[in-house]
Amino acid sequence: MKKIQQAGLALATLLLAFSCNEKPKQEPVKEEIKLMIKVEKVAQIGESEVFKYTLDNGTMQVEMSNYGGLISKIVVPDKEGNLENIALTLDSIPEFFKGENPFFGATAGRVANRISNAKFTLDGTTYELAKTNGDNHLHGGVEGFNKKVWKSEEYSNDSTLGVKMTYLSVDGEEGYPGNLTTTLWMELTTDNVIRIKFEATTDKKTIVNLTNHTYFNLGGIKRDVLDHEFQFWADAYTPVDDELIPTGEVKDVTGTPFDFRTSKILGDQIAANGGGFDHNFVTKREKSPEMKKIVYVKHPASGRTLEMTSDAPGVQFYTANFIKDFPGAEGKTYQQHWGFCLESQVWPDGINKPNFPSPILNPGEKYAHNIEYKFGVEK
Repeated sequence: MKKIQQAGLALATLLLAFSCNEKPKQEPVKEEIKLMIKVEKVAQIGESEVFKYTLDNGTMQVEMSNYGGLISKIVVPDKEGNLENIALTLDSIPEFFKGENPFFGATAGRVANRISNAKFTLDGTTYELAKTNGDNHLHGGVEGFNKKVWKSEEYSNDSTLGVKMTYLSVDGEEGYPGNLTTTLWMELTTDNVIRIKFEATTDKKTIVNLTNHTYFNLGGIKRDVLDHEFQFWADAYTPVDDELIPTGEVKDVTGTPFDFRTSKILGDQIAANGGGFDHNFVTKREKSPEMKKIVYVKHPASGRTLEMTSDAPGVQFYTANFIKDFPGAEGKTYQQHWGFCLESQVWPDGINKPNFPSPILNPGEKYAHNIEYKFGVEK
C-alpha cells in the first residue's frame, strides 16, 4: 500500500512539473460588467415623491433626479483611475428646492434659452411670457421644467441603465399655449455614454425647445476650465446683442474667436473674444434626425475627455460667465468659468427669427431631440 501511495505521489509530481512547463491555452476571460441602479426617496413635495437615482456601470456613476429632470453628479475616472465628480452641483437633491441656482444639471423648458421681449406670436395671437432675464424670457419662465417633479420609473437591460420621466405642462402654464406631454429618458450605457432623449406632443399649436443644462468641469472642479481644449464641428454661429439675444445674422466662424474647428485652448479664445461665450454654434442649417458629432473636449492634466453628439441644429456654448462666489457642493465656492455648458437645441429666439429653424410644434406632430455625452481618457 505504501508503494502505491509513493507511486501516486511521483505521478502527481510529474504531472505538476509537466503542467508548469506546458500550460494549456486558455480562452481570454471576459470581464463581467456589473450594472447597478440605486433608488432613494429624498423628499415629498405635495403628493409627489422626489427620488435620487444613482446609475453605476462599473466604471462611472451618474446621479439624477425626477426633480427638474436633473443630472446632479457625474463621477468619472482620470488617466490614473482616480474618480471625481465633474458636474457643478449642490450637496443634495433637496438643496435644489431652496433659492435659485444657475440651472445646474437641469432640464430647461418648455423653451430653453432666451425669447426676446418675453413674447411671441402664433397664428395672429400674441403670447406674453414672464420677463426673467432683463426684458427677456429665459429657460421656460419663473417655474420652468427645472422646478417640476416628473413622474419617473427606472429601467435596465444588458447594456443600459436608465430613468424614464414624464411631465404634463398644462395649457397656459408660464404663458405657453397647449397641453404639452413630455417624456424624458436619461441613460447610462456600458461604454460610458450618457444618453438623453426627449419627446413631446401637444393638443394645440405651441413652441418647444428642450435641453439639458449640465455644467461640466473635467478637471474635477478645483479651478476654472480655461485649460480645457475644445474642438467644435460648427462652421458658423449666431451673433448676439447686448442682452444676448441673437441679431438674426448667421456668421461664418472663419477669422473669429468662435473658430474651434481645430482644437483650441479655451482661455486663449475667451481672451481673444474679450470675455466668455454664451452663443449658439451652428451645427445644421435645418432640423433633421441625423446625429452629428458636435464637440470634443479634453482636459490635458487629468486626461479626461468628453465627446458630444446630437441631432439638434445648434448648441449653446456657455462658459459660466455669470457665476461668482456661488456656494457649491463639498464646501467649494464656484467662480466665473468654473464650468461649461453644451446646450444642444434649436437656435435661440427662433420663434422671433423667421430665418432660424422653427421651434413650432403642431398637434399630430412629435417633437424629438437626442443628445449623447461620451466620456473617456487620453493618456
